[in-house]
Amino acid sequence: MNIETLIEKSRAQEPFSREEIVAMLSFPSVSEQTMRLMAEGSRISRELTDNQAEVQGQFALNLAPCPINCQFCSFSSEYEIFREQTQISAEQAVESAKLFDSNRENAAVLMMATADYGFERLLETAQEVRRALDPSTLLIANVGDMSLENAKRMKESGFHGVYHAVRIGEGSATRAPKKQRLRSIRNFQEAGLIVGTCVEPIGPEHSNEEIAEHIMLAGSFDPAFSGAARRITIPGSKLEKHGMISELRMSQIVAVTRIATPRSVTGNCSHEPCSLAAAAGASLFWAETGANPRDIKEKTEEGRGLSVQGCADLFREADWQVRTQPSLYFSKTHKCLADPDMSLQV
Repeated sequence: MNIETLIEKSRAQEPFSREEIVAMLSFPSVSEQTMRLMAEGSRISRELTDNQAEVQGQFALNLAPCPINCQFCSFSSEYEIFREQTQISAEQAVESAKLFDSNRENAAVLMMATADYGFERLLETAQEVRRALDPSTLLIANVGDMSLENAKRMKESGFHGVYHAVRIGEGSATRAPKKQRLRSIRNFQEAGLIVGTCVEPIGPEHSNEEIAEHIMLAGSFDPAFSGAARRITIPGSKLEKHGMISELRMSQIVAVTRIATPRSVTGNCSHEPCSLAAAAGASLFWAETGANPRDIKEKTEEGRGLSVQGCADLFREADWQVRTQPSLYFSKTHKCLADPDMSLQV
């Protein structure tokens, strides 16, 4: 497919078909066409954000073997990387949240927990954290699937939004059905929580057709942000044999996701952070402390996790400014899915 036609269509803000997205993903990562796409993804992101990228800080509430057994996750109980359950106290959670909140280049605070983390404890801790944070700070949850009733209680406890994704391989590489993930997204949105998402975790075994379908799905429920993230290999995991895609390939997918996602979706994330993805249109990175599903260390700040400063420095290497106010992406007006069973063909 002609790259000039694709770029012209992007400039005209016309919707892309699945076949056109597949074509953009099919260009070799080392090619003039891919470089053009990365430049276009960067242009769109910088235009939508006034060239202000965001860093958001995430800390983990617990570390435990998880029964969902995602094949790409170090928390999977099948892998026995982490055999004991540990939880931080409410006081420790407040300390972690305030550490992120004190950094002027941190745009939101995320609390992450495994799928079987106690719901009442989540709410109690969230209330303690919310009281300790600046009133303007946005508190976001990265948790498992939720009923509408529990999503409403999360909103009442002080959460402003959530991160939730229909992951590639859902129902096969995980024990979470696609339909369940989509219903949770609808529940979060109906409860008034802003949802951010991502096309992840991408490995070499995933086809361009599969990635394109997930790009379209992620954009279809009007999230705060979309984006793309590669799968990080967990030693001894079932997916280790496939290896990982390169940062350049991930950056190509980041660019295509930005180009093919409606402009009403302001943010475009990538994980893990790298300046190449920032140059291709990634405008959101996460700093992390505590447990991390891509790490085999109990404290990811001693392993793969980056600090707010580290993420901000990567953005500046790609000539981004770093936002010093609450998240632009999570400030959008929430929109609820009309159909909780949409796009189940993915």
